[in-house]
Amino acid sequence: MDKDVDLRDLLTAALKRLEAYGLTARIERREVQLPRTRADALVRIGYGDREATYAVEMKRGLRPNGLGAVLHQLERLGEQGLLVADHVTPPMAEELRARKIPFVDAAGNAFLDQPPLFVWVKGEKTRAVARGNQLIGRAFQASGLQVLFALICHPEWVELPYREIAQRAAVAHGTVGWVMAELPKLGFLAELRGKRRLMQRERLLQQWAEFYPRALRPRLLLGRYRAENLAWWDTIEPTKYGAVLGGEPAGGRLTHYLRPGAATFYTQRIDPRLLVDLRLRQDDSGNVEIYRRFWTFNGDEVSLAPTPLVYADLMATGDGRCIETARMIYDQHLFRTDA
Repeated sequence: MDKDVDLRDLLTAALKRLEAYGLTARIERREVQLPRTRADALVRIGYGDREATYAVEMKRGLRPNGLGAVLHQLERLGEQGLLVADHVTPPMAEELRARKIPFVDAAGNAFLDQPPLFVWVKGEKTRAVARGNQLIGRAFQASGLQVLFALICHPEWVELPYREIAQRAAVAHGTVGWVMAELPKLGFLAELRGKRRLMQRERLLQQWAEFYPRALRPRLLLGRYRAENLAWWDTIEPTKYGAVLGGEPAGGRLTHYLRPGAATFYTQRIDPRLLVDLRLRQDDSGNVEIYRRFWTFNGDEVSLAPTPLVYADLMATGDGRCIETARMIYDQHLFRTDA
């Protein structure tokens, strides 16, 4: 199914749900470039003689561990943002309402608070949710995410031969081919003066951070452990064990703002000395997670995972302080706002 056609159908279906509640809803423009990012559309929603304009961010297959990245995308619209989804579950609906994020889905679940207009509907079901994972595109599935990660970290690599990109992303040569074929359709790749260029890198990172925790990271888990305390988080040298820090410890080191409540390591294999030295015991609900390293290059700091991955790890926690730390990393290390 063509992605653009499906997104158009999704937006139309969601707005029709609002019309069923007695509102007016119309699409002003699609694919609008705003000062800081691109909106999927601008829509006008009204009741009686009052109307409000919303910048739309459309999502399919929305999951709780991707919600932080989606909220960051909505914030960067710089307008009154509206999340349009195929389905928003009751827990996510409650979360969005608590954060005062307007949304509507194809089932009719919605939250709008634009006085005197107030709409709050949750619990409606739709068959579209079963199709969500089929419509995200191959580039945002596991091996495709590895290719995208390499390009996000090093945009200049987009000009390399596919075989070299494959080696750096630790994927098969053929994977790079179909990812690169899909990226122009998604608006993330263009050819300028005979050279490939990565486009909309900020938006690409935000979408990568949304899909990474659900499509790639679960496949990488090597083990989960319990540490009696994490007092070592700021002094440990993880490279001694062939590892790098991700998640909360990496966020704490980059910003000096977060004191970790959990720890994340990335490594090719678990060094037994790491378990002994940190007194880690296996625990399926433990506060230390160890994942397989899925990239072949160093980050800006050799003891830390590449910064885009730290951002994604923190966004996936759903914790307010971790998400705030992720935003600091985004502004201070990834896309400097004072540059």
